[in-house]
Amino acid sequence: MALIHMNFQSKYLFGSTDVNIVLPDLPYGKDPKEFYSSGKKYKVIWLLHGTFGDYSDWLRKSNAELYACEHDLVLVMPSAQNTNYTDWKTFGLGYNVYSYLTEELMPMIYGWLPVSEKREDNFIAGLSMGGRGALEFAYNHPEKFQAAYIMSSVPTELSKPDPESPFYQREINLINNAGGMEGYLASPLNIWDLTRKVSLRDDMPQLTFSCGDADPLMYKNFLKFRDYAKECGLEAVFKEYEGFSHEWRFWDLCLQDAIRVFLGEEED
Repeated sequence: MALIHMNFQSKYLFGSTDVNIVLPDLPYGKDPKEFYSSGKKYKVIWLLHGTFGDYSDWLRKSNAELYACEHDLVLVMPSAQNTNYTDWKTFGLGYNVYSYLTEELMPMIYGWLPVSEKREDNFIAGLSMGGRGALEFAYNHPEKFQAAYIMSSVPTELSKPDPESPFYQREINLINNAGGMEGYLASPLNIWDLTRKVSLRDDMPQLTFSCGDADPLMYKNFLKFRDYAKECGLEAVFKEYEGFSHEWRFWDLCLQDAIRVFLGEEED
């Protein structure tokens, strides 16, 4: 595959940011002029990192490039810091990751690279915090994505934040960033309550949730949300994997499964 690392100044992030992009490589024996001028537009996975990660995680810690090569896919892997893929208007000059992805990065990728902007060719996936981000984008922009694959993450009910949660401080910050609890509950960040609303729509992306049953951070919430989603009538697939924790071995397996799901392939 061809790997592009871009560093550019973002309007929405008010500073420079990084993104890794994997593109299909020139096949052996293929004429370069014919290949590069074909005008073909490729399917793309917008692949999101988790807490403490960045644009390099998926390439350093998984076989993402190999899997993209095997399936002739484009991967786009942005950086989002620890933002929960949210707009933080009160941070510095502003750090608006939610708007950045849909209003800046996606138009840039479509305009500069051989990537299809058709809904049926766009998929989004992420692990942990990135899984939450993938679901947030799928819920609020169903017109942009054919399917979403959420790894080791589910919505949580934040009307009463749990001080024992390892993510408590970030949850409080999210609520404050939205102007308080009332603002948060009315915002697109409140994906727990949005679940009931989007379940009534007939244009939602295909949704898949996966979690290891040895995950100390997410498994309990995974089971709780699975029951809640069923109660809401949300059409989604929930996959539970025995023995896996919050770990890269699991997310590497999930990416392989996500590609099969996205491309409509049956597992061997």
